[in-house]
Amino acid sequence: MKNMLLFVLLFSILGCGKSEDEIRALVRDELSIAVERTYITDAKTIGPYSPAVQVGNFLFVSGQIGMDPVTSELAGDDIESQTRQSLTNMMAILQQAGYDSSHIVQCSVFLKDINDFAKMNLIYGGFFEEGSYPTRTTVEVSNLPRNAKVEIAAIAFRSKY
Repeated sequence: MKNMLLFVLLFSILGCGKSEDEIRALVRDELSIAVERTYITDAKTIGPYSPAVQVGNFLFVSGQIGMDPVTSELAGDDIESQTRQSLTNMMAILQQAGYDSSHIVQCSVFLKDINDFAKMNLIYGGFFEEGSYPTRTTVEVSNLPRNAKVEIAAIAFRSKY
């Protein structure tokens, strides 16, 4: 059923210009890519998780707090410093996997205090091209690891075509 849905989707996208054999090859390639997983492990973590996992053309980046990778301490006590460091950590992980901020399609932002939203937003916006921002969910949470003020996770997609 999954193969049939993918076939129908590809056929409708590609139109009648491709032969059935070409479409089957594309479907086979996409399905084989989707099961391949690559674990990005070269970033510092504070628990038993991978900094990022690539599945096919998607990259799932774990939540990043504003921890300085050299000192293992929070970058500062303010939301601006921690937001900047969180996003710097995320960009380093993306770069290791061959992605950049333009590939991010969705971010989740967790704030310890929703009143920090405007300050976080000013820093956050500077990490993306204006007009090409990813989708985003921002929520207030009761606490974060290491008593951080912000944690940011992302999903990126890079097409091979």
